[in-house]
Amino acid sequence: MADSKSKYFIAGIVPYIIWGTMSIPLRNIKGFPPHEILYYRIFISIIVVWATIFLFRKEALKNDLNFLKSLSAHKKTRLLLLTVVSSFLITGNWFTYIYAVNSVSLRSAAFAYMVCPLLTALCGFIILKEQLTKAKIIALIIAFISIILLATGSLHEVMWAIIIASFYALYVVVLKVIKDVDKFNFLGVQLILSGLMMLPFYFVNAAPFPTETFFWLHILLIAIVFTIVPLFLNSYALLGMPSSALGILIYLNPIVAFTVAFFYFKEKIDLHQFFANLLLLLSIVIFNAQLLKSVVYKKQ
Repeated sequence: MADSKSKYFIAGIVPYIIWGTMSIPLRNIKGFPPHEILYYRIFISIIVVWATIFLFRKEALKNDLNFLKSLSAHKKTRLLLLTVVSSFLITGNWFTYIYAVNSVSLRSAAFAYMVCPLLTALCGFIILKEQLTKAKIIALIIAFISIILLATGSLHEVMWAIIIASFYALYVVVLKVIKDVDKFNFLGVQLILSGLMMLPFYFVNAAPFPTETFFWLHILLIAIVFTIVPLFLNSYALLGMPSSALGILIYLNPIVAFTVAFFYFKEKIDLHQFFANLLLLLSIVIFNAQLLKSVVYKKQ
């Protein structure tokens, strides 16, 4: 029983560690425009995801098609609209993240995913009318102070971090509204829509088709190791552990990303930024205090 639970826990941890190191392959192909990196990442991901669906997930696809047939015209339109919106948001998140890593700073990209869960909670409160406890409101205020402090140091970096986090936070809110469809099949549809959205950028900023083996090896790495594999592991982890517990693990992403930035890429942080990040860390602990207690209590 313990071994079974540890498998789910490991499956929950690994994706965020993988995503936290994504800046390494992205920096290796820094010479290519962000829209090109994103387009080829999406293109390869479409091939891999749909090959997986047709080879191993035909039954799940059939169930989704039957579900769509059973919906009224109004519900079909609503689902289509939500799918398009979610595709736009995740594409925006991917593009801004790639741009930030290669053209702004690794700190801004890592900071985005520290702010992201807090911003998601705020969006859930405003859009979905989800309730916030007093402790969570205090945590959001502390996080806001942290953002202001960081903005006085580098407004450019903070703005990019907020843009990246906003795209993802709104994406998560939209996903919460979408129900009763297979998440992996839904990802396949999203990728197709994302590819269509990127086509104008690809043709308007037309560049010679990349022929470098180095580039394609990195695109394959990003598409499979940094996109498909983590999503598979995430889905597997949710089978054996609560989504709330998995939600805490998202903070591994920025921790690993900051570690990579400072120790691998030698990016510096001053005392002002260090204090602001400590404040944000405090807000995260306060925000998740009740959840952390429940997880620790369950383990005991």
